[in-house]
Amino acid sequence: MAFPQSAQASLLRPGLPEDLAAKAAALVKRLASHRRVLIAYSGGVDSSLVAYAARQVLGRDGVLAVIADSPSLPRRELAEALAFARDHDIPCKMVETNEGDEPGYIANTGERCYFCKRELYTVLRESFSSGGFDAVLSGTNAEDVSDFRPGLKAAEEMKVESPLLEAELSKEDVRALSRAHGLETWNKPALACLASRIPYGDEVSSDKLAQIEAAEEVLWNEGFRVFRVRPQGEVARLEIGGEELHRFKDLELKDRVCAGVRDTGFAMVGLDPEPYRSGRLNEALEKK
Repeated sequence: MAFPQSAQASLLRPGLPEDLAAKAAALVKRLASHRRVLIAYSGGVDSSLVAYAARQVLGRDGVLAVIADSPSLPRRELAEALAFARDHDIPCKMVETNEGDEPGYIANTGERCYFCKRELYTVLRESFSSGGFDAVLSGTNAEDVSDFRPGLKAAEEMKVESPLLEAELSKEDVRALSRAHGLETWNKPALACLASRIPYGDEVSSDKLAQIEAAEEVLWNEGFRVFRVRPQGEVARLEIGGEELHRFKDLELKDRVCAGVRDTGFAMVGLDPEPYRSGRLNEALEKK
């Protein structure tokens, strides 16, 4: 299918490496095959690029970014996502999802993400079924399929499309293309939902999610950017990114962080000596 030259020019910036330019062209072509799309939007680097690209290709009336307002989404992330949509003139709406009522989600087995995504995609389709949308898009990129992501099963069942995946854009490609367009999300740290902090097998509750959010806000306010707070009973285990872990040599900083995290309701705070790495809980699940 041919697509408008204006849309092509909007994403194919001069100076892009040949391989990235080809992938960007594939993304444009895939988006242009639709008339009006819904985007499962979180404000992360991937879904932000999908929303921005769809806005460029399909115009303002051709896109609606939808963000789920639930206890698993930090308020700071919600505010940043809404600000990005507003600043780039991307129509955006919030919907409430109720994955917290789903026993499969509460039980927090390895399939938790499946129940969460199924709820999200169901709400999207039901809420906007009469809006003339011909596709629901996600921010899944080409690397996601190599990780353990039960949510991809829900996307397949609900016929949700993944234009970044179809264009073979990796996470690195997504960041490079976002940077080329001056998107402030290009170097945003990966921030999965708050439920992902809870070890598999420990139940998910709104109170626990709120406690995790409050504890992580302590770290954010101290200038940390790559981290996780993982609850283990009454203990909060802090996982800090490798480039920031050295900061805890500052004992005054360490004391402030520990005191702040305890103020959120944890009895004890432990610092993991290993740097944070994505997928650690999935590794434990695979061993089981």
